[in-house]
Amino acid sequence: MFKILGADGKEYGPVSAAQIVQWIREGRANHETMVQRQGEFDWKPLAQLPEFADALGIKPAAAPPVAGVPAAAAVSPAPAARPAAPEPAFDARVIAVQKVNGPAIGLMVTGGLYAAWNLFGLIVRLVRSGPPEPPPGFPPEFVKGFELMAGPVGAVWTVIGIIVGVLILFGGIKMQRLQNRGLAIAAAIIAIVPCFSLCCVVGIPIGIWALVVLAKPEVRTQFE
Repeated sequence: MFKILGADGKEYGPVSAAQIVQWIREGRANHETMVQRQGEFDWKPLAQLPEFADALGIKPAAAPPVAGVPAAAAVSPAPAARPAAPEPAFDARVIAVQKVNGPAIGLMVTGGLYAAWNLFGLIVRLVRSGPPEPPPGFPPEFVKGFELMAGPVGAVWTVIGIIVGVLILFGGIKMQRLQNRGLAIAAAIIAIVPCFSLCCVVGIPIGIWALVVLAKPEVRTQFE
């Protein structure tokens, strides 16, 4: 496996030797493209790696003359013409999609669970015959607040929760498709807010992960 350095100065990979050979054939890499073999620390041009000699059109050097053999028989082959050096055109969008896939799915799961939970609560409110009684031992000074949350105020808050869950879900979908970065950022921020993140257990880590990935330059530049 290898890492390869693009013309934009960014590292891509790890990729297989077969993938690099394919890029050479497509004109996306050439003799001077810098690569790093997995497990090594130095970067070398492709022309110095024997694995890519055939793809680059590099022929092995001629053997030294043997005693008794005319010098004309040991003529070195003419060096292969070096192709023009096109700028490597790595599929940066595919790499960006791979980076956003995990946090985007996390946002979709978070939003879907939160919307489903609030929808279930709304259905329970609608089918309930009367307001619920405070639990035994409930402090009297909080009974009024309990009745408000169990009544219209709670119903409105539940509807808001459904809307918020759908927003987070939709933001995750857009993030996975590299569309509407602003909406994806908004969904990640909302997921971090404790009131909208399933008691913070799911929303906070997923939202932070999504924001970190969305801030990466190689991801930011690929959004439509």
